[in-house]
Amino acid sequence: MTQHFGQRIGYARVSSVDQNLARQLTSLGNVDRLFEEKQSGAQRSGRAALAEMIGYARHGDTVVVSSMDRLARSVIDLNQIVGELTAKGVTVEFIAERVTFTPGGADPFAEFQLNIMASFAQLERAITRERQADGIRAAKERGAYQGRSRKLTDDQLLEARTLIEARVPKAEVARRLNIDRTTLYRALDRAASA
Repeated sequence: MTQHFGQRIGYARVSSVDQNLARQLTSLGNVDRLFEEKQSGAQRSGRAALAEMIGYARHGDTVVVSSMDRLARSVIDLNQIVGELTAKGVTVEFIAERVTFTPGGADPFAEFQLNIMASFAQLERAITRERQADGIRAAKERGAYQGRSRKLTDDQLLEARTLIEARVPKAEVARRLNIDRTTLYRALDRAASA
């Protein structure tokens, strides 16, 4: 009988499409399967690659993540995700923090570190949002705030409308224009209300 040693599964995440995963992928090294996404880690919902990775991982596998804040940005989410994986018999390894969580292995120091690091990530996110709101408020008071820059030029918007009228699915239109579907929907809504 051949013993199953499990797969090494990598998970990498950045918050937006213009960010690069290269540094994380390098730190993960060789993996049998890689799940990657460009999605905010502020909430667990809407993260398709994360859900797929959790569903894919099985007893004996090891999930490798470059750092805790790549897996989740809140204490609750991080604890839930690690708990779900270890309950399935999956080991979770965080490279930057040099912490590994094993199924059934209660390491009080590792749990303490998990909660401290997740708290820092959550605090950092809250401070960033607060600074951003302060900056926007100050810019509005000076009359300098223009809002988000437009992601689509007028020519691209015209191309999008033409493709949509030709019954090309909006997801495909967004891919062709190299933008998110939400960006496309916002641009179409703005144009329709203008």
